[in-house]
Order: sequence, then structure tokens, then C-alpha cells
Amino acid sequence: MLADTYIPRRLDDQWKIGLWDVDVAAPVLFMLFVGYLANTLWGFALASAIGLYFARLMARTKADKHAAYALHWLYWYLPTNPVSSMRATPPSHIRRMVG
Repeated sequence: MLADTYIPRRLDDQWKIGLWDVDVAAPVLFMLFVGYLANTLWGFALASAIGLYFARLMARTKADKHAAYALHWLYWYLPTNPVSSMRATPPSHIRRMVG
């Protein structure tokens, strides 16, 4: 009964890529891919700068908000399709619920 029991403090942490959360790193990774497809050094540099700008914008927008803020934003503002729809929650276009 005197065993040391380890209790994890954070079970639902967001996925990380290096030091960034996935939703902050996604614009950088996408724009690096677009810059690679541009096949020029200037195109790669421009796309990288745009990706870093959007990642910084996303990090500032997410600051002091819920950890899944980006996922919630996507649910409310993107159109619903059969792949991303949820069965337990109402569709996002229904904004007023009674009950």
C-alpha cells in the first residue's frame, strides 16, 4: 500500500510537431509544400514567409482560449459534409436550441 503511484497530469494534450501544436504548424507545413512545388528559391521563400505569418496569426488567435479552439472554429464556420458531421450534436447551422 505504500507504492508510489504516478498520476499523469495531462491526458488530452494536443499533438505537437516540435514545439508547436499541430494546428499552428499546419500552415507552415502546407506552405513549405507549396513553396517546394513552386520550384524556385523565391517561391519557396515567399511561401515559407506566408506560412510563418499565418502560423503566428493562428498562435495569437489561439492565445488564452481553449486548447481545441481551432477545431471548434472549423466546426462552426465550415460547411457540414457526411465525413465531418457528428451524430450526437446538432448541425452547426442550427444556432438556436431550445432545452
